[in-house]
Amino acid sequence: MTRPQALSAEEVATAVAELTHWDGDPQGIYRRLTFPSFRAAVDAVVQIADIAEQMDHHPDLDLRYDCVRVAVVTHDAGGVTELDVELARRVDALFPGTDAG
Repeated sequence: MTRPQALSAEEVATAVAELTHWDGDPQGIYRRLTFPSFRAAVDAVVQIADIAEQMDHHPDLDLRYDCVRVAVVTHDAGGVTELDVELARRVDALFPGTDAG
């Protein structure tokens, strides 16, 4: 299996601009989701975990009451890769608005 390659700063900037709800740089990209309740935020974590398991690529998830911060970086590649961008796209497909709640 080919090891994923880190994207250039320009490629990451382009990806972040296309994702719209994400921010970051070549060291990692992230998005904050806000939900109407703690339970809804927990459910979102489970949905994101399902995507991560399907991809075998796991984000850092930070749950704070009604907010979930999703951060992705491919540590083995030393930066953001196409895997991270694809995971971000899949999260956006589940939660298309800036506020998921």
